Amino acid sequence: MVNEGNIGFTLPRGATGFFRPKDGPLPKTDLRAFRAALYAAARVIGGEVGEVEEQAHPRTFHTAAIVTRAGENMVLCHAHHPWIAFAQTRRDWYGEEFLAPPPWAHAFTDAGFVVLGCEQLATPLSHVDTSVLTQGEWREVRFYGITTLGGVLFNAWD
Repeated sequence: MVNEGNIGFTLPRGATGFFRPKDGPLPKTDLRAFRAALYAAARVIGGEVGEVEEQAHPRTFHTAAIVTRAGENMVLCHAHHPWIAFAQTRRDWYGEEFLAPPPWAHAFTDAGFVVLGCEQLATPLSHVDTSVLTQGEWREVRFYGITTLGGVLFNAWD
């Protein structure tokens, strides 16, 4: 699929979590940097870091909770690119269930991560440069009915 005009995000290799052995291994997001940013964010809001669940196949992301008196804040970190997103609940995959970044999201940008907003994550794939996706990745996109950038980035396809 080739996109024309009005492209707001370019998917790099590894965005879906799939790779071709001939292309070599995918990059890995620094998990220690993610944990450090979690603790910095928790300090900002007077909370604490709850359960951190590292990425495991087939999920493409790490999940963590920051706990305050008001409740739990779910933080998602892509396993291959330094992207952060926020969600209401812990899930194995996401489509459009993202939250706007909270005011303390700067703890992640300060640590070198890119915080993705819910509007950006809800971007239709027709507005994303998907030229790097292989036929196999497109097969998964169609099979799972993925229509948004967030659905491509935070998935658990098999």
